[in-house]
Amino acid sequence: MSLMPKKSKISPPQFLAMGFTSIIVIGTILLWLPVASIPGQRLSFIDALFMATSATCVTGLSVVDTTSHFTFFGHIVILILVQLGGLGFMTMATWFALAWGKRVSLRERLILKEAMNQHYMEGIVRLSRRVIIYSLTVEFVAAILLSLRWATEMPVGQAVYYGVFHSISIFNNAGFVLIEGSFAAYADDLFINVITVILIILGGIGFIVLSDLIEYRRTRTLSLHSKVVLSASGMLIVFGALVIFLMEFNNVQTLGPLHGGGKVLASIFQSVSLRSAGTSTIDITGLRESTQFFMIILMFIGAAPGSTGGGIKVTTFVILIGSVITMLRGREDVVLFRNRLSKEHTYKAIMITFIGLALVVSGAMIMSTTQSHSFLKLLFETTSAFGTVGLSVGLTPELTTSGKIVIIVMMFIGRLGALTLAYALQPRIHKELYRHPEGKIIIG
Repeated sequence: MSLMPKKSKISPPQFLAMGFTSIIVIGTILLWLPVASIPGQRLSFIDALFMATSATCVTGLSVVDTTSHFTFFGHIVILILVQLGGLGFMTMATWFALAWGKRVSLRERLILKEAMNQHYMEGIVRLSRRVIIYSLTVEFVAAILLSLRWATEMPVGQAVYYGVFHSISIFNNAGFVLIEGSFAAYADDLFINVITVILIILGGIGFIVLSDLIEYRRTRTLSLHSKVVLSASGMLIVFGALVIFLMEFNNVQTLGPLHGGGKVLASIFQSVSLRSAGTSTIDITGLRESTQFFMIILMFIGAAPGSTGGGIKVTTFVILIGSVITMLRGREDVVLFRNRLSKEHTYKAIMITFIGLALVVSGAMIMSTTQSHSFLKLLFETTSAFGTVGLSVGLTPELTTSGKIVIIVMMFIGRLGALTLAYALQPRIHKELYRHPEGKIIIG
């Protein structure tokens, strides 16, 4: 396996950025072909670029209706881009190399470590192999269950096609659906809701956590990372569902028409979807502005590191909250599950959050100068792109070319990761040979 020259000076973050860019370019060309769209509806180049970026970055924002605009060829291209973007091209390349009996070089292990957001290189190839096996197994089981459900209301061939497409799209938190109005028709369907929610959660907690859970029967222990991700994700889902339920209970455009059980299901579904999935069982455009703003906050937090989702990540959010609590209590160390975190974790969490806020706010401000829509809608769309969520208030199809470019950039950064992009753009680091004297400033 030789993905890059042995003497290449390209850093792992730069190689990842180039890899995702290459996939997007190839996807753009394929979706731009006349065969990808129905006759007479060929995509413009910018729209093809938008859709390829959205699929590769597993976002789900669309400038055209995915169901009716694309041919079978177009759907397959989108599905392949989603799978490559979700699992990561380095993970897929490693799997193919191992299948052909090739060795994975040290440099390629470094790139894998960066791609999977790991601290150590030990066991990285084994983890990448597990990622492929776990993912394909989950997608296969979900495809069978969804196919059996849809076979009761459509031809078997179409049901199987829908089952495969949606299992891959939902597990990778992509948000592309072939059903008119997303999953609104299944708002009170317990079977569809449960399968979809499980798929979103499994894709959003990250492959490291998924591996920990599968190995738990043997090890009887979970890593600190897994404990933080599972507890934080659970609390955010419950809190999000409760807020959506209370805010939208009487809204006739969203939860209002549903019965009690349907309201609960829809609230849970939408809260889970905010982790990074992009599917919905209610009309996002009909939500109250307060609910939409609350969703912006949850989308900005995003999913877990090493997952198919974007955002600043739940672990970053937990470290920030932990740092605030630690300072208010007058203590020195952030402690989670009886484990002390280093100062580096806090500095990195602050940097990621600051970069994320700067990107989202800048993107929304740029959009406000070129798009004739309310700032809240622009902020919602920009945050959805950064968090690779894919939920939309109906703004995406109406974007101008400049607006589409902004969203494309936000989706790319959201999938690659603000920190990885920062490392990719920075010059080579030279260790300082001296330290400046310590100074004092007044804060607060």
